[in-house]
Amino acid sequence: MVGLGTMFLNTASDDTLDPVLDIEGNELQAAESYYALPLIWALGGGLTVARNINGTICPLNVVQALSEVDNGRPLKFSAIMDKEDVIRESTPLDIQFSTTTICPQSTVWTVNGAFITTGGEGGSIISNFRIQKSNELSFGKTYKFVYCFARMACQDIGRSEVNGRRPLTLMINRPWEVVFVKAAVEGSKIRKITAG
Repeated sequence: MVGLGTMFLNTASDDTLDPVLDIEGNELQAAESYYALPLIWALGGGLTVARNINGTICPLNVVQALSEVDNGRPLKFSAIMDKEDVIRESTPLDIQFSTTTICPQSTVWTVNGAFITTGGEGGSIISNFRIQKSNELSFGKTYKFVYCFARMACQDIGRSEVNGRRPLTLMINRPWEVVFVKAAVEGSKIRKITAG
């Protein structure tokens, strides 16, 4: 007969979530910064910030850069519950830009209406972001961001078109697929990797 302790250990090891991988196949690390880029490089650049859609300056909207040669601003990910170094799929996360902005608020992501903005407090188990696998391709995985609130089903985050900008939003038909590239990688190499 298997003891309860043994059953718990077996269950725990079977329930380990897969790590999120960058374009090189390396596990995303909480201490590192990454660009979130579209799978097809010709479809625009990486994630950055822009003046709020509602006409105010702050908090800033999280948007996709229009130019495919703009890698955007680097992001940092940190697990809310298990403070391990590796970022894992479907784990509640704080996501923030690892650069400063013109706004006094934090660069931590939050939801403002249906849009993703900066100015979040972070650390919430009730409302948080996660990275989930979107597709498995011959060269590796693509991912999507989701927003989870309480016990409701997590919502896909996509990209919309508003006043010449491409803000991330919950009001979408399909999720926005991304690959992750370590920010230390030189820019021209990033474009070459994601183009091919």
